[in-house]
Amino acid sequence: MDLSPIQKDILITLITLYHQHSHPIKGEEIAEVIQRNPGTVRNQMQSLRAIGLVDGVPGPRGGYNPTEIAYRALNLNFSEGDYDVQVMREGEVVKGVRVSEIAFTTLCHPDVCHATIQLIGSTKVFEIGDRITIGPTPVNKLIIRGEVTGKDEVKQTLLISTYEMISLPKKAIRHYMSSPLRSLTLDATLKDALHLFNMHHIHGAPILAEDTLLGIVTMTDIGKAVEAGVNLQEPVSRYMTTDVVQAASSTQLFEVVRRFKEREIGRLVVIEGGKPVGILTQSDIIRVFPSM
Repeated sequence: MDLSPIQKDILITLITLYHQHSHPIKGEEIAEVIQRNPGTVRNQMQSLRAIGLVDGVPGPRGGYNPTEIAYRALNLNFSEGDYDVQVMREGEVVKGVRVSEIAFTTLCHPDVCHATIQLIGSTKVFEIGDRITIGPTPVNKLIIRGEVTGKDEVKQTLLISTYEMISLPKKAIRHYMSSPLRSLTLDATLKDALHLFNMHHIHGAPILAEDTLLGIVTMTDIGKAVEAGVNLQEPVSRYMTTDVVQAASSTQLFEVVRRFKEREIGRLVVIEGGKPVGILTQSDIIRVFPSM
């Protein structure tokens, strides 16, 4: 089936957005990704619908769905277990684009490492000079950072000059956490917390009642209390944070990295069997991959 370049752009973007969001995609969403006039996209959608490549869904939440014929027309083979390898630019995920293949074209040069990135989605959203981050990939958990140096809009490929590659550890956080857990009781004072911190060279500790996690207090919390003239005999319960970020001990390390950035936290409590068993800190993560 012969499709025009714009029809291929629209169809590939529709399929990519549909797999990312699992709901009908509006023409305006596609137009935004491929940087085309929404009216042009709507007109092309009518043609694609007429030859059976898309289905229209009416209503305020409606839009378009790709048909099975669309996948065959583009030689695409998505399956339920497919992993979504994303592209980020300036910390934001690029919508309507995913990576299907990475090929390194230079590896042995001491100063240059180029790679060709095969996309599912439009290359039009990228400009020469864009700094992008790709990954993590499903098997090796590889993250690639580089600068776009070229693009082929027909073959849907980007040429990037890479300046950093990181293979994220696949071990669970139980292998990196600080253990045994240093904790405080609900009736402990700020002075007790300082003593614990100094004795074990730590900067935070959870507050437990038996094996129940009630909160966490950090050196920052104590510093603010001291600055406010608070007596160090005050209980830590008045200054602890009750919204404690937690993660199961089986969670893979690369999965929690984003959580640290999104929540702007310095540590999280590791849970196993419903009980706190350790703490994972930013320092623990930096020791594993210092460039993150």
